[in-house]
Amino acid sequence: MNITGTAASPATTVRPYQHYVYAYPHKTAYRPLPREEASLRALWSGEPKDALSLYFHIPFCEVRCGFCNLFTRIGAPDGLTTAYLDALERQAVAVREALGEGARFANAAFGGGTPTFLEAAELERLCDLAEHGLGADLAAIPLSVEASPATATADRLAVLAARGATRLSLGVQSFVDAEARTAVRPQRRADVEAALARIRAAGFPVLNIDLIYGIAGQTEVSWRHSLDAALAWQPEELYLYPLYVRPLTGLGRHRGPADAGADEWDEQRLRLYRQGRDHLLARGYEQVSMRMFRRTGAPLTGGEDYACQTDGMVGLGCGARSYTSALHYSFDYAVDMHRIRRIVDDYTARGVDDFRRADFGWPTDAEEARRRHLLQSLLQAEGLPATDYETRFGTSPRDDFSTELARFEARGWLDASAGPGLLRLSAEGLAHSDALGPELFSAAVRERMAAYEPK
Repeated sequence: MNITGTAASPATTVRPYQHYVYAYPHKTAYRPLPREEASLRALWSGEPKDALSLYFHIPFCEVRCGFCNLFTRIGAPDGLTTAYLDALERQAVAVREALGEGARFANAAFGGGTPTFLEAAELERLCDLAEHGLGADLAAIPLSVEASPATATADRLAVLAARGATRLSLGVQSFVDAEARTAVRPQRRADVEAALARIRAAGFPVLNIDLIYGIAGQTEVSWRHSLDAALAWQPEELYLYPLYVRPLTGLGRHRGPADAGADEWDEQRLRLYRQGRDHLLARGYEQVSMRMFRRTGAPLTGGEDYACQTDGMVGLGCGARSYTSALHYSFDYAVDMHRIRRIVDDYTARGVDDFRRADFGWPTDAEEARRRHLLQSLLQAEGLPATDYETRFGTSPRDDFSTELARFEARGWLDASAGPGLLRLSAEGLAHSDALGPELFSAAVRERMAAYEPK
């Protein structure tokens, strides 16, 4: 099977920052599903369910950062978080029915939004939903939770630590107060440091700190300052994100999508990325992907039997995705705050029957499964062993994607020293992950994404 030629054609100049590919396809490719084809029980029937990933989406934040285009709502009127947890409980009933007996979860995550927007007692209830509603043993599997400095309070952290959370991820973005304000993230470094102290005191095995590069006014000196401030806490993980300015975000409304100065901004982001990468590598961190760096010797938290390329994911909450081998599905997607509020309200009004079917999604055929497997493997620093791909599909990735891989080779994006049995990105390939990934999108996905109207 040769399925080359459906992705992007080579360009004279490749912009390094096109799409952050954290899942394929993106939700903007999802469309409404026919009711008769969207029964969760039918979708999960016959699926392997011995190593699933569980995800709970909490859509609330205390503020919306200027760069954020995630599905998140600012604040919650009285009673809304309770109503949302009630809806999660109803959804859990429908999902557990659909999964049937024998479903086992290999890992779990609470994301958003900001899960720690919930009060301590509400976090207890969320953990109960995972354990008693879905059957996930949180004490026995990795549990990752996202937090913000303002919501990482001692009582909330104590609940999460007691319930088995193994990883706490703190969105800091910058330790320079002026840069945080420029990114429309109102916080003070003193508050960030206090939150980090509370997180370390709570005893989570893995602390992750998120940082952003490419903020207006950021320099090599100020970027190094944030890196060193983060390293002072000896985090087990660090994520370095390039700044994107997207439509309908705070920065997007002020700056717009215009490309004025785009070349200079690309150069700035690449320069800061390389500086950050080299700084972390020299200080005992290993690179896992373009964004992720792990401290050498950091504890493993388990869950190694889950593989994102092949195993399913069960998502609960109005912004969560779920993956089966035949369909990726979710609820409606939006960025505009008014539209998000309507979707959250619709979610909280649903009964159990309304959760027994999928609303929006993308069917995954054999070609799309190949693309997803190659994309998600290649964007990891360890690369893709050809035998893994061949065992699953019966074909070679170099045959199926000869055009794309030849193009990547010509650009120096593939590691020539990896050997014939391994497809692995070079250092420059990793640096250009946000250009390489989108070039593996199928024509159908590109068409759907291009036709999507931001809302």
